[in-house]
Amino acid sequence: MSAAKPPVIAIVDDDESVRRATNMLMVSLGYEAHVFASAEKFLQSPRARDTSCLILDVQMPQMTGIELQAVLRERGWDIPVIFITAFPSDDIAARATSAGAACFLVKPFKTQALIDCIDGALRRRHRETTGPR
Repeated sequence: MSAAKPPVIAIVDDDESVRRATNMLMVSLGYEAHVFASAEKFLQSPRARDTSCLILDVQMPQMTGIELQAVLRERGWDIPVIFITAFPSDDIAARATSAGAACFLVKPFKTQALIDCIDGALRRRHRETTGPR
């Protein structure tokens, strides 16, 4: 019998240090992690459709995190999104959460806050995909 595959966490952030640190955290928690420097690179990746949860920066060149979230919804990809930003605004937070974001975290955030967001997003996704028992 094979062990269950770990959830796939994708990290999309134009800041290399954030990608590296978040990736190391995800791997240490037992997740399969993939990092992307832009929204476009994520969308082009064959791993995009396998993503269990997306950690997504709000402010990025070319396509913002909010724009990527809209593209995912247009494509019917139901990936839980955790937004992270160093430049919070009530308007952006409201747009992200009204579009279904699992969490909205302001950098620098506590590691446990991110872990809690991921746990909650993965639990909700599991309930939605397995349905009531």
